Amino acid sequence: MAERKKRTVSDSHKQAMAQGRSQSRVVSTYLEALESHRPKRGRKRTPASIDRRLGAIETALEAASPIRRLSLVQERLDLERERAAMGASVDLSSYEQGFVEVAAEYGSRKGITYTAWRSLGVPAPVLAKAGISRTAG
Repeated sequence: MAERKKRTVSDSHKQAMAQGRSQSRVVSTYLEALESHRPKRGRKRTPASIDRRLGAIETALEAASPIRRLSLVQERLDLERERAAMGASVDLSSYEQGFVEVAAEYGSRKGITYTAWRSLGVPAPVLAKAGISRTAG
């Protein structure tokens, strides 16, 4: 068997790979934050509507079969978490700042177009701050 030649990676290549991983983390974190805080479709829930549904769940629990009770308990937990999160405001600015700093270079390297960024929910003003225009790709 022929011996394999040991490959070496130059310091500049290692640095480029590390920069790519770092940019990927920043972009991923921003997109995940956008996704988790995107407005939901349909009627908006209010604290009052959640409280009404919680009351209905409590009433239904009394006569529910074990399998139905399981679903109702999970729904109650989900509603309580949703109600608790209603008061919390989310500040995406720290994620956004990092995104703005790396998005143009990352997108250029990966061939990501303006339309692709927009389809994932990145606001047009954020793309403009990042230097990504509609004509980019």
